[in-house]
Amino acid sequence: MKADHLPRSAYLPRMPRRKKVPIGCIGAGFIMADCHLKAYRQAGFHPVAIASRSPERARRVARRYGLKAYDNYQQLLEDRSIRVVDIAVPPDVQYEVICEVVQHADHIEGILAQKPLGVDYAQAAAIVRICRQAGIVLAVNQNMRYDQSVRAARYLLERGVLGDPVFATIEMRAIPHWMPWQERQGWVTLRIMSIHHLDTFRFWFGDPQRVYASVRPDPRTLQRFYHEDGICTYVLEYEDGLRAAAWDDVWAGPAREGAAADLGIRWRIEGTQGMARGTIGWPKYPRHTPSTLDYTTTRKPVWHRPRWREAWFPEAFAGTMAQLLVALETGEPPEISGEDNLATMALVDACYRSAREHRAVEPAEIMQQGH
Repeated sequence: MKADHLPRSAYLPRMPRRKKVPIGCIGAGFIMADCHLKAYRQAGFHPVAIASRSPERARRVARRYGLKAYDNYQQLLEDRSIRVVDIAVPPDVQYEVICEVVQHADHIEGILAQKPLGVDYAQAAAIVRICRQAGIVLAVNQNMRYDQSVRAARYLLERGVLGDPVFATIEMRAIPHWMPWQERQGWVTLRIMSIHHLDTFRFWFGDPQRVYASVRPDPRTLQRFYHEDGICTYVLEYEDGLRAAAWDDVWAGPAREGAAADLGIRWRIEGTQGMARGTIGWPKYPRHTPSTLDYTTTRKPVWHRPRWREAWFPEAFAGTMAQLLVALETGEPPEISGEDNLATMALVDACYRSAREHRAVEPAEIMQQGH
């Protein structure tokens, strides 16, 4: 391996041999229309049908991608040609939709569910349980795991290039486009943005022993609706001494109110034998902006800067579907199975409890009460 040229397998997903598995899509909003379906087209996957709460929106997206549009998702589920269902609906209706999907387990083999998996850990556990009972393979669209710099960092960690991890950080200063359904949930950041970073820490380092979180409202969003989890900071404590910390700043200063903007996402991993740092490109969307990775080691004390053309938006979304299709053809669990994602959901709930009770919380507390 040349230090500045990682193999493509270091940052791109494993692809299935059979790409033409018929996929039915439920939901026709931005994430489906501009991310999932665009990535599937590039990857050669085979979406065939779509349904949405808005039939007209579903028809518009269907025309764009050459799909069949159904007036509702119940009609789509009756289409016996469909083998996989891709669900991109608000989390508070996801459980209801999945309960209907599992009634069609005679022809539906797999579900890709959007994150967060339901509204909390307890509901996520119920979703996992009903899919398991129906014999349907459940994967979760925890798509930051397929950001190219995140995968490349994992590649370095798995090969011991950085030595033992000592300290890691993710710093987000960005102003996301909030979804209308968040107002009825009262959520802003922890379940929507921080869930990506918490899951990335798990992807890199495994499960922490405990987490301490502190939150405050985002002044800009507070003008629209009340919430607690606007700006979020949290520290993950691992048994081996590793500490991983993030600050998710969706205020990011008064950039929308007239000040100059300083937006972006940066991450950093410090190990006993090396250090890696990177940037995440999605805040510049719709400009196609690949994420980056730089790393240095004690053996080669210069900055190595491998680069690639692919970006999180939209290419990473091919990875979340690919891991499900690979699981269906091999019989192995998906890389982001429903069971695995329960640990991320428990970690998010632990952050909420920590912030409210002003103490460190072990995810095990959430898991014990959620079953």
